[in-house]
Amino acid sequence: MEEARTQMKTTLLVMTLNEIDGMKAIMPRVDRSCFDQIIVVDGGSSDGSAEWAKENGYQVYVQKKAGFRHAYNEVWPLVEGDVVVTFSPDGNSIPELLPILIAKMKDGYDMVIASRYLGDARSDDDDIITAFGNWLFTRTVNLLHGGHYTDVMVIFRAYRKALAHELALDREDAYELPERLFGTKISWEPLLSVRAAKAKLRTTEIPASEPARIGGERKLQIWRWGASYYFQFIREIWFWSPVK
Repeated sequence: MEEARTQMKTTLLVMTLNEIDGMKAIMPRVDRSCFDQIIVVDGGSSDGSAEWAKENGYQVYVQKKAGFRHAYNEVWPLVEGDVVVTFSPDGNSIPELLPILIAKMKDGYDMVIASRYLGDARSDDDDIITAFGNWLFTRTVNLLHGGHYTDVMVIFRAYRKALAHELALDREDAYELPERLFGTKISWEPLLSVRAAKAKLRTTEIPASEPARIGGERKLQIWRWGASYYFQFIREIWFWSPVK
């Protein structure tokens, strides 16, 4: 078991959509030697983000269907790692924390979250609405599903690649109704947090402050995403159960 953890392969997924300024500032700080594979997953940038990534030697995948979860579903067959680290190059994720996430996964965890609210960590990107929303969502998941999280929403995390299938994150039925009800596309991180708690997986967090974003436009759809995720949290009480 110890040898398997030491030899586990890791893939970094860098999620981009018009993040050229952030890419230029953040990606040179990523230690490529920490990863067996790095894929820049581009949502159809028009500012040269994908071209810059290719010029700098990164594997690039341009998604065909809009939305974070579609990006994950499309790129998943290309992922070679046993562990996936999802990362935002817009300045919100601190690249120097990447080796800490990987080291924690080697301790045998199923998922390690880079929490914006653990210990002395803080989010410089929060406003009063998003700060309250993140608190409410985390509190709800902990109360309804037995979690022990301080941050259930953040993209910056590491987890076993196999969880996408084991927790049925890759199934359309987990998202179809809330997306239709609220007219949006959502990601799978919040549902990953919920189902990892329901399945009683081994999870932990590290403190990870969130600096303000660098350039680009904030894509957050506060009300539509918030409503969709909260709908999922409530529905998950009876909607999905871990395989015995």
